[in-house]
Formats: sequence, structure tokens, C-alpha cells
Amino acid sequence: MATRNYREVPTRSRREMSGRDIPNRNRRKKRKKKANMKALFALEVFVMVALVVVLFAVYKLDLADTNNKTSVIEATVNDEVKDQINADDNTWGMNGYTNVALFGVDSRDGNLDKGARTDTIMVASLNEATGDIKLCSVFRDTYMNIGNDTYSKANSAYSHGGPTQAIQMLNDNLDLEINQYITVDFSALIDVINALGGVEIDVTEEEIHFLNDYQIGTAEASGIAKKDIKNVTKAGRQTLNGLQATSYCRIRYTKGDDFKRAERQRTVLTQIADKLKTADISELNNIIDEVFPKIKTSFDKAELTAYAAKAVGYKIAGQAGFPADNSTGTMGDAGSCVVANDFAANVEAFHQFLYGDSEYTPSSTVQKISEKVAADKTKHGV
Repeated sequence: MATRNYREVPTRSRREMSGRDIPNRNRRKKRKKKANMKALFALEVFVMVALVVVLFAVYKLDLADTNNKTSVIEATVNDEVKDQINADDNTWGMNGYTNVALFGVDSRDGNLDKGARTDTIMVASLNEATGDIKLCSVFRDTYMNIGNDTYSKANSAYSHGGPTQAIQMLNDNLDLEINQYITVDFSALIDVINALGGVEIDVTEEEIHFLNDYQIGTAEASGIAKKDIKNVTKAGRQTLNGLQATSYCRIRYTKGDDFKRAERQRTVLTQIADKLKTADISELNNIIDEVFPKIKTSFDKAELTAYAAKAVGYKIAGQAGFPADNSTGTMGDAGSCVVANDFAANVEAFHQFLYGDSEYTPSSTVQKISEKVAADKTKHGV
């Protein structure tokens, strides 16, 4: 897994912007406000879980909701993206990739469809030739066209129109072609870690208080009784259960704030991936039994079977966040939002991160969205 932090991109010309730029800490400190970034961990972990256990999932597909392909295909792709994908000389470099939308919902009643708000929104892009997977989070409070020509926080798209509208939002704003998705319940991460017998984490003295404090809210959101919370009482390397490890991922108040939190998430993800590689069939079956009932997906049995043959060769090759160059502020009725400083330039950086150097230029659809976001940003003084 890549260890660089791709979450911020220095303000430069569009051609120079790159998802691989190292954050300029001095400029970051001078920002008026910092983005309130939500944790990426839930779906990063699920991607790895899905790709590994899919070898066994074909025997248990009746547990998952896999009858939603028709609704997902209804999400459209703009003509300029279609032309590029179909062109022999595809100058945007998008051929040979499969893009999947990944949604994490904090659902307490089991609803994984319309009405549920997405705490996590990600695009997983699989390079079919190399097996490399790149993950890019769309920050849940990002101000954008939410898939119906109205502008609000990104997480409202799923609530208004389920996965179809959320995918439409991603296609329109990011010049993508997505027609597959996976939605996972918030508690799935806890179940995966517990099924693997926990993960080993080196907890610092500074982290203990915050880890235990986060366990209370995480338990409530996941339906875990307070009496089942086990506080961490000492620093050092130790095995954390699902609730403890999930709460560890959420810590952001120690030195390093969101950047340190991202490091914690990668640490837990790496631990899970390592344990999955050595898990036996019984453990993998336990994971499937626990996680698949909490999944809503457009993949059918044949598609999962096809990917299963290649699953062992997949690896997470990079992580990023969108918009990388941003500000925060109140955008009218939408409330406090993450706002791209230059929306089109951020989309270009996003494409460079996923597909490498290419001749990509934002489509007229993205340019129109960029102009609207800029106008609203000025209007509201953000």
C-alpha cells in the first residue's frame, strides 16, 4: 500500500496539479479553516475484504442483495466521456479500468437504499492489466451537483435517490463511467476484525483516552451494548477487538490531527489485509456470514466469479481525497461544506491520480459545474 498522503494538492496550474503532490504544511496551517474530513477506513477495509473473500462468496451469494443492476445502469455518462472511452486513441487514458462506487452508510435500521446518508463515498479504480487498485474518497460534505442539477453536500445524493443518484453525481462531477457499486453497513468493519480475532496495534499513551471515548459513540451507532465495551487500559502493542480498532481509526485529536488519523486507518487496513492472507476457510466463511447480509451491491454471481480468479493479484496502490485543494465554509442552505478552490482543476488532479499522465481536460459538464461552484463560493464569501 502507498504510504504517501495525497489528500492535498498545492494551488498551481491545472496541468501541474497532481494527486501525488506532498502537502505543503505551512500553507495548510495558514488556511482560514480546515476541511472536516470523514474517515475513509470502513470502505477501504471492505474493498480488501471483498476482493479476498469473493473466492468463497459465490457459495453464499443468497445472503447479499445482488439484484440491483437495472437501477444502477440507469445512471448516465456524459457524451464526452463516452467518446473518450470508445475512441481507439483514448487520450484520457481511461481504457482498461473498472470503476466501482463504494458507499458506507450509518444505518441503524438496516436500510442500505434511499433514505440512508453516506458517511463514506469512495471510487475504487481497478487497473485490469496490473491488478492495482486506487481509492479516492469524495469528502461527504463536498459542495457539488448532487446528480439532479441541484447543489448541496455530496452525502445527500444517496439519501435522495439511493445508489443510482449517488452514482450519477460521481459520473457528472468527476467525468467517470461507473455502473457498479457496493454499499456496506457501518458495523461491517467491526464484524470483519472480530472474525479475524482482532488486529495488533501499538497504542500510545496519548491515544488511550480518545480511543475509549470514541468506543461509546461507535458502540451506539453499531448496536453494541455499553456493557460489552472493553476499555484499553495500557499503552503498547496489543490486540484490539473490532470496536476498539474501529474507534482507534476515528481518533483525530492527537498530534497530527487528520493526517495522523489517516495513518491509523492505513495501519489497521494493513493489519486486516495481512491477516486475511493467512486466514483459513473457516475464518473467511465467518466473515462472509457476518458481512454479506450488510451489503447491497450490483455485482451478480457471474461477475464476482470472474473477479475471483484474479483476486489474489489485487493490491491497493494508492489513496487520495477529493477535492484535494479546498476550503470550508457555509454555503447557504447547504450549511457547512467542503468547497473546491478550483473544481475543474481538482477533477484534473483526480484523473491524474487514477490514470496517470494523460491529455485529460475537464468536459463541458465539469466546466459548468466548476463555474457554478465558483460563483456560489464567491456569493457566500467562502
